[in-house]
Amino acid sequence: MTLNNKRLFGTLCGIGAAVCYGTNPLGALNLYAEGMGTGSVLFYRFGLAWVIIAAVMLFRHESLRVTWREFGVLTTLGLLFSASSLTLYLSFRLIAAGVASTLLFTYPVMTAVIMTLFFKERVGMRTVAAIVLSLAGVVLLYWGGGDGPLNALGVVLVLLSALTYAVYIIVMSRGQLRMSSFKINFYVLIYCALGALAYALVSGQPVILPPSTKAWFYVGWLAVVPAIMALVMMVYSAKLIGSTPTAILGALEPLTAVLIGVFVFSEPFTLNLAIGIVLILSAVIIIVFRKNESR
Repeated sequence: MTLNNKRLFGTLCGIGAAVCYGTNPLGALNLYAEGMGTGSVLFYRFGLAWVIIAAVMLFRHESLRVTWREFGVLTTLGLLFSASSLTLYLSFRLIAAGVASTLLFTYPVMTAVIMTLFFKERVGMRTVAAIVLSLAGVVLLYWGGGDGPLNALGVVLVLLSALTYAVYIIVMSRGQLRMSSFKINFYVLIYCALGALAYALVSGQPVILPPSTKAWFYVGWLAVVPAIMALVMMVYSAKLIGSTPTAILGALEPLTAVLIGVFVFSEPFTLNLAIGIVLILSAVIIIVFRKNESR
């Protein structure tokens, strides 16, 4: 494969990964409509994804052995990703899925702030501008619904999801895990499935089987498309075109979710929402270019 072909393939993978991640609301909202609770949806999503990953590792004859240090890092990753997924899916019940997915995309800005505060990365004007733009975008999204301000708890939940995902990315990048993405996700998905089961038990929501063929289809969709496919394509994209272009292409994720919310679930799309989305995506692009320039 030539250099140009590798870049093209990497770009297509980056686009594919972002679009796949953006389809989370498509599966979640349809399963909610089928009467499944958040715990059940996440348990089957992560459980089925884990089974598929386990089958792939068995086919590849890949060892499951890890050191105690690696086990600690994998446990941290699993708990963080589980918390991020749970808070995001809970927010889908309180605010429009497109808005929730856009608010989630503040995680690159949060990552930059955490790296500055705790790992002494230098703060430049681009970082400050990105933070201001993202906060302005959040305010517009909060007041962007056609019937008044968004549900405050829903906004808090999705911002917690963004924060835990930002920490997840930092731990992943600094954890020095020298193993395949399949092996990493094998352990992470275990914690995610167990976390969803624990939430269902604590909240008093029984874990029910998907009640119809349609429900099983969307469970499979969540396990394969925004989980496995997105993770695999993200790895290829990052390796072939680098993390910065991949992150920029990730801006298609909230846009995909917004389009699904508007055209599939008839969610309102107002001028405030449009401006808020542009401001948040502008902040993300500023952040990834700032990182690129600092290298």
